[in-house]
Amino acid sequence: MGLFEFIYELFRIASFFIILFLAIILLFKIEKVKQLQEIINNLRKSLEEMDEQAKLILRTDMELNKAQEELDKKISSLYALQKISRTISTTLEESQIFRSTGSVSFEELGFEKACALLWDENNKKFVFYLVIGYKENEIEAIKSYANSENNTLMDLIKRGKAFSSISLNPDNPLIKATNEAFKVNSFIVCPLLTEEFGNGLFFIGTQNTELTVTAGDEELITILANQIAQAIENARLFEKAWKSQQELERKVEERTRQLSRALEEVKIISDRKTNFISSVSHELRTPLTSIKGYAAILLEEKLGALPQAVKERLAKINRHSDELVHMVNDLLDIARIESGRTTMKLAEQDLNNIVSSVSDLIFIQYKNKNVDLVTDIQKDIPPILVDRSQIERVFINLLGNAIKFTPEKGQVTIKAREVEEDKVQIDISDTGIGLPAESSSKIFEEFYRVDNSINQQVKGTGLGLSLVRQIIEAHKGKIWVKSKVGEGSTFSFLLPLVK
Repeated sequence: MGLFEFIYELFRIASFFIILFLAIILLFKIEKVKQLQEIINNLRKSLEEMDEQAKLILRTDMELNKAQEELDKKISSLYALQKISRTISTTLEESQIFRSTGSVSFEELGFEKACALLWDENNKKFVFYLVIGYKENEIEAIKSYANSENNTLMDLIKRGKAFSSISLNPDNPLIKATNEAFKVNSFIVCPLLTEEFGNGLFFIGTQNTELTVTAGDEELITILANQIAQAIENARLFEKAWKSQQELERKVEERTRQLSRALEEVKIISDRKTNFISSVSHELRTPLTSIKGYAAILLEEKLGALPQAVKERLAKINRHSDELVHMVNDLLDIARIESGRTTMKLAEQDLNNIVSSVSDLIFIQYKNKNVDLVTDIQKDIPPILVDRSQIERVFINLLGNAIKFTPEKGQVTIKAREVEEDKVQIDISDTGIGLPAESSSKIFEEFYRVDNSINQQVKGTGLGLSLVRQIIEAHKGKIWVKSKVGEGSTFSFLLPLVK
């Protein structure tokens, strides 16, 4: 083999290895390229995913911003609503309610126009009580629309529900008519409903085309309208109550004047009656004294002997004269006490001693009628502060009546108990015929006598219990009776204790 061939063969072998090496390198590069391509594809895919995530984040951020804006708006609206509510809830003056409502910026609620209309039943038209965001000529146009279309508005009031530009069907002609009349692009209308007074409407709207009324706005305005309606009703009820109170006070004042005049007239008449009774009683005492004196002289036969029939008649004259003297004395005592001319000589007295003394005086009457007299007086009862002679008259009068109206073998009880810090209650009870219910309230009136069989047989003046009442009241006490027909009566009275 020649040198050239050797070189050629060597070159061929070298070329083969070079080509093989290059092929290996190429394959390695191709594999690298594939790996790089795969990396690129993965990066592209990751970028696309990141892009989607960025878009999602952006959309979420925008939605969050929108939600935040909506939340801020709602918070602002709630704050504005709270201010309005707090303001109108603290006043009972109707005009102040609308002044307070108008003092709050409705732009905080997202609206720049508002008005309140109340139905005037007398004039059959809507009257504006609140106008915000309108010029004079626009107000006149709204008035014309409201009162020309009042039947439609009244129907909406009767529905009792709020409506808005989003709650109505877009094709509803009311949306277009309301937008044109109130110069807005979106609105909310809520009824103002009161139970006792006229109804109305509360309107709120905006010209801003970028703002859209939401269900939340409608709910907030409905709450505000209800609060305004309630405040209006409260104010009108207060005004009505105030006027009624003023009228009542006027009537009470007038009636008081009338009663005062009547009381003065009654006092004058009572004084005249008292003076008349006192004068007549004094005038009667003189002839009665003479009659009794002459009757006594004749009965003693100092002027000569008298037939028995004449003596009997003179005895009747004497007895009836005593009755007249007793009646005159009672009348004089009542007149003196009523006029204040009789002064009670108050002193400490022992109640047991008074009861014992009076019981001894009337013991014979009880014995003759076979009636038991029972005393039940609290032990260690304090002394009473009374005019002894006058209180003895009270006991004698009440016990005398008890004897008169209690049948034989009956019982009369005197009971005394300390009932207050400075009062003692004394009860005089009997087992007699009792009083009808209608007589209990009249028994202490002058000249009143119960219509019963005993009073028809026994004459009386009807002055005894009236005198008793006068004496008790002169001691700053009171007297009353509890009775039932056939079961007896209990006369109770209070007297002051010494403390």
